[in-house]
Amino acid sequence: MPVTFSGWQVVEGRKKLHRGEEPERGQAYTMYHGTHMQNAHIIITNGFQRSKDGLLGEGVYISRNIEKAKCYPLSVDKKDRVIFKLRVQVGKVKKIDSDNHPLQKSWHQNGYDCAWVPPNSNITTIKSGREEDCVWDPSRIKIVDVACCMDGAKRKDLRKLIKSQGMSEGVCTLCHKDMGTGPHPIQNCWQCNKSICPFQWKHFCDQN
Repeated sequence: MPVTFSGWQVVEGRKKLHRGEEPERGQAYTMYHGTHMQNAHIIITNGFQRSKDGLLGEGVYISRNIEKAKCYPLSVDKKDRVIFKLRVQVGKVKKIDSDNHPLQKSWHQNGYDCAWVPPNSNITTIKSGREEDCVWDPSRIKIVDVACCMDGAKRKDLRKLIKSQGMSEGVCTLCHKDMGTGPHPIQNCWQCNKSICPFQWKHFCDQN
């Protein structure tokens, strides 16, 4: 009996960076940042601004754990949140893994570019046990996509703005993944003739 294949959806086998792995000096990582919808356009057009204070002092707060980013901003309805997908050059990293660490808020003054709180650390204020990162220089952070936004129209609008700013260069426009190893092999679907990337999580042909 012939089978007509007209799409796919990945439901297993998604490999994720091990969240307990310490960021290596000089490497680039995919990270996430949660913000209010009303701030999203400003961040895309003007870049990130350092928070004046926080658990790790002054800097831009991000995480490799998207679930951590989804919790921010605090006390904001999830429909008003936007989660940016980022590419971050971490530079020199300092691990902060205990309360009252001597460099908890002075890591940058001691020559570090990024502070990293590992998952399940001994810092009592992090109840979730999820990792947290703080980057001093906002220019180390590049927005590559909108990872989460409940409003589909606004998500599309923000993605257009990211592309217009040239921020998504090096990112596939179809699968929204980094193309650090080279361009992705874009082809036309053999059923509906739409452009597809083999790294997309799913593709379904139009049935019209």
